[in-house]
Amino acid sequence: MEFEKFENSDMRSLADLQPEGCGDITPAYQFYVTSLFCFPIKVIIANKIIAVGTAIIHNKVAWLGQIIVHPDFRNRGIGKKISQALVDLCKAKHCETIYLIATDLGAPIYESIGFETETQYLFFKDIKIGMEFLNSQFIVPFEEKYRAQIIAMDNSVSGENRVDHIELHFSKGYVFKGDEKIEGYFLPTFGEGLIIANNAKAGIEMMKFRFMNKENANLPVDNSEAVKFLHDNNINEYRSAKRMRLGIERKWEPANIYNRIGGNLG
Repeated sequence: MEFEKFENSDMRSLADLQPEGCGDITPAYQFYVTSLFCFPIKVIIANKIIAVGTAIIHNKVAWLGQIIVHPDFRNRGIGKKISQALVDLCKAKHCETIYLIATDLGAPIYESIGFETETQYLFFKDIKIGMEFLNSQFIVPFEEKYRAQIIAMDNSVSGENRVDHIELHFSKGYVFKGDEKIEGYFLPTFGEGLIIANNAKAGIEMMKFRFMNKENANLPVDNSEAVKFLHDNNINEYRSAKRMRLGIERKWEPANIYNRIGGNLG
């Protein structure tokens, strides 16, 4: 089985691979083919692309994303082989830790090549805001003076150095301003709208702020304060997914994540 680089000219083939019940995968692959830190690959059989997957690498950490096999070619071991090919690619680029988000269907495949479960993400939908969700006076637009604090908080919570990703979204971001330092930040244009905070007040207020334009929330089960807030408002999870790791375990703080980036970056 041959693995080749997924090119911009391959974008039309994604329509045949689009999974049911999943958001459009085209924008993600448009991002992958134009980013120097993304390495999308494809599998071709009989001149047809029948599987794709991507490695997203920043420094010593990688994320695998959008590993998809055409329905007609499933249960043939292709998913495992393309996953292993991506792992090999990451190791060749000196990655020490590789992450992914797995459905119940995909988890056994990843376990078979050495991945282990770290935690779960919970998914919520159909969230309707009310008058009680009015904006907090402490949420203010990003200013350059907050840059260093956001980067430091992101490094601490994620356990990764992903400044090259997050700084692209600072100009449209917001912070929760405390008395002396910021207590959290919200990047609405980064994936699903990343929210990180060092306390529940800041995190939940930014969740409310996000609900003005979004009706969903996706976050680690470890964030008991955010989960309680949603449950107290009669908003219950409709599904979950596993965050899995291969390689060195890294210190990170899932209880401080109030909304994730996406399945391809955690």
